[in-house]
Amino acid sequence: MHDTTWFEIQGVPAVFLASSEFVDAAEAQAKALGLPGVQRVIVPHPIQDASDDEMRTKADAAVQSVLAALTQSTTRH
Repeated sequence: MHDTTWFEIQGVPAVFLASSEFVDAAEAQAKALGLPGVQRVIVPHPIQDASDDEMRTKADAAVQSVLAALTQSTTRH
């Protein structure tokens, strides 16, 4: 979240990706860093134990959300 916030402050579109296990932590961190509206895309948990094929499926399912988040301007300065 720190990197995403830094890029956003610099005016560079960024999106934070995390698994569903970390939704609350991502929201708390974004708020603590001063950008509660920072764009984020949440993918299904787990990640660590997922096979390559499962990860491809998760990535394919998330790509449109990532592209949409990159083009939204909710946190741009």
